[in-house]
Amino acid sequence: MLSPLTGNGTASENARPSSRLILLVATGLTLALALPAIAADNDKARIYRCEVDGKKVTRDRPIIECRDKVQYLLNADGSLNREIPPTLTVEEREKQEQADLARQSREAQLKQDIRGDRNLKQLYPNEAAHKKARDTALDEVRASVKSLETSIEALVVDRKKLLDEAEFYPNKPLPTKLKSSLEANEVTLKAKRDLVEKQQSEVMRITNNYDVELARLRKLWAGAPAGSLGPLPGTQQAAAAPAPAPAGLTAGTPAAVKTTVK
Repeated sequence: MLSPLTGNGTASENARPSSRLILLVATGLTLALALPAIAADNDKARIYRCEVDGKKVTRDRPIIECRDKVQYLLNADGSLNREIPPTLTVEEREKQEQADLARQSREAQLKQDIRGDRNLKQLYPNEAAHKKARDTALDEVRASVKSLETSIEALVVDRKKLLDEAEFYPNKPLPTKLKSSLEANEVTLKAKRDLVEKQQSEVMRITNNYDVELARLRKLWAGAPAGSLGPLPGTQQAAAAPAPAPAGLTAGTPAAVKTTVK
């Protein structure tokens, strides 16, 4: 007859899986608790080593006498864990920071130069494309200059008429309306003439930009790597996005635009 305690097996056999599970859990917990202690012991076992006056010095903490030289952190078995660089002085740290900033600035500038050269070549794949942009800008500026000159000529004619009328009042105060018209004419003439001067300066600046740009493009078209020519002098994005010109003018490059207004 089977014992009521055994069923298909003995009581000890039925209990065996549960005992194994408990043993595994207990072992895992023990290891988990032990690992931090082992790691801590290993860290404590590490030693610092360096040379002082030609002699090897080892300690269980960073060696003050070696703060200005490389120290070696060793594992418990004597193998090298890592090298600890010298501790920088305030002055050395400032120099290092300045050097790092200068390096970062150079790297950023190089990226900008590469990006600018690539954009320039994409915008102007050949000299014909660049010349077309130059000619378009020239035509726009010339049209604006011509419009200004026409306006100034009309003002000069109006001023002559006003002056002729003023001759009828020798040694007398001018009528209020005539005096106001002369003053307004003078102010407007001066403003337009000043605008022409500024316009001519802008024309020369843009002309120079196109010339410098073309010289750079010729080198890039010839095979110079993007970014190898240094920063583009002047306004680097002038070709892609021309600076707005005053009073309706658009950027252009006429080198010989002149006015004959006097």
